[in-house]
Amino acid sequence: MMKQYRPWPRAALAAVLLAGTSLGGYGVGHMAWADNPTPVNPTGATVAPSQPLPDFTKLVTQVKPAVVSITTKLQATPAAMEDDGDSDQGSMQGNGPQQLPFPFNQMVPRGGNQPQRHAVEARGSGFIIDANGTVVTNNHVVKGAKSVTVTLDDGTELPAKVLGTDPRTDIAVLKVKSDKPLPFIHLGNSRDVKPGEWVVAMGNPFGLGGTVTAGIVSAVSRDIGAGPYDQFIQVDAPINQGNSGGPLFTQDGKVIGMNTAIISPSGGSVGIGFAIPSDMIRTISAQLETTGHITRGYVGVEAQKLTASTAKALRLPDTSGALLAGVTADSPAAKAGLQPGDVIEQVNGTKIANPRELAVNIAGIQPGGDANLKVLHDGQEKDVTVKVGTMPGEKTASNDTGSTEQRGKLGLALGTLSPDTRSQLDLPDGTKGAVIERVRPGSPAENAGLQPGDVIVGVNSQAVGSPSEAVKALRGAMGKSDQDLALRVIRNGQPLYVGVTLDQNNQG
Repeated sequence: MMKQYRPWPRAALAAVLLAGTSLGGYGVGHMAWADNPTPVNPTGATVAPSQPLPDFTKLVTQVKPAVVSITTKLQATPAAMEDDGDSDQGSMQGNGPQQLPFPFNQMVPRGGNQPQRHAVEARGSGFIIDANGTVVTNNHVVKGAKSVTVTLDDGTELPAKVLGTDPRTDIAVLKVKSDKPLPFIHLGNSRDVKPGEWVVAMGNPFGLGGTVTAGIVSAVSRDIGAGPYDQFIQVDAPINQGNSGGPLFTQDGKVIGMNTAIISPSGGSVGIGFAIPSDMIRTISAQLETTGHITRGYVGVEAQKLTASTAKALRLPDTSGALLAGVTADSPAAKAGLQPGDVIEQVNGTKIANPRELAVNIAGIQPGGDANLKVLHDGQEKDVTVKVGTMPGEKTASNDTGSTEQRGKLGLALGTLSPDTRSQLDLPDGTKGAVIERVRPGSPAENAGLQPGDVIVGVNSQAVGSPSEAVKALRGAMGKSDQDLALRVIRNGQPLYVGVTLDQNNQG
């Protein structure tokens, strides 16, 4: 099966889980190195020996019994059966090479090609983390399951119960029962992982159970656009469809992650894979095993990364921190006095470099606890304490009219945000602002990335509720000495700031 995420500008993805490992409670020993005699060149001069390659045989022998294959039975429509076997829960859309991040367990149709609905088996991987039969895998491996079967390395098949899943991190926890203690793996510390170190991936690619591949860590803390808490470990170890949920080991026997996604134009490995870090797996799996669900901290802000132009327009010293593009009404953040345009620089003493770090740090605070924030507000640093709430399952909002059209130096035509327009743009009733109807080619607005359908709700730190208010605020801002604006807009339902650098020679 393959779960689609938002479009990715490079290629398609499959995921990898990371965790430190020992089997049955015993630590895994260090690897052995292959013999590498000192080479001699034809003239008889001694050549410096090359770096020996690692031998992973002892590691694989010890950890392999704790790696399992997972078979998920679910119902599929005839349309799903037309998929080529690459998908998680349906088919990819579009023609030609897919350029999407995707997980990579394998979907196998059963029962022929009849047009009626019939069962489909999705195959992935997983690993046992205690002797009582707790199994960790990807959420997309078991999503929509009617039944789940875990196959051990010795061929034993055990029915599995799904204890809980977390779609936001793509982690799921299963339970199997056995009449004897099961071999298991301990999760290691992914924070210690460094680019360049050797790693081994294990799993069930294309239904070939017990497959082992090796490579190196290419990067850490990757954001691939799969979710708000992305901190993937990137590896070049070959991983393919069916590897989803399998473990990733370091050369000293520690499981540092879980195989989850790859980037590939064809669906096969091209050497860019991603694993969920073991530190995240440890935290999420413990909650899922105990309660069956995840409780995350929530303060009620929409944040975005600062660009150089936006930072300049807002008179910020640099681009570090998380810029608040929106603050939910009656949320903990609103009650604490946070406002759009504020920049969060620290959470409980931890420096925040971007919105992802803000999301991860806030989510890790238990509801009811305090988030002590260092905030840059109107150029001044201040300390703000927010009482963290529980992340809601849904977000809601609220109607207005206005009219006017304005075209000028910025290169925009603004229109009224009528009820029909709100409906077309899927905006909540009560949303106020000015909708961008046209953007002049070659204008500062186009160069900044503004587009028709964007709704302007603020100019620099000033809120605007209609086209006339937007025009007035824009003229006032452009009359000042600097030539940079920060427009707060709503695009596809999400608030964000767009920095606009004005062309002083363009008086259109």
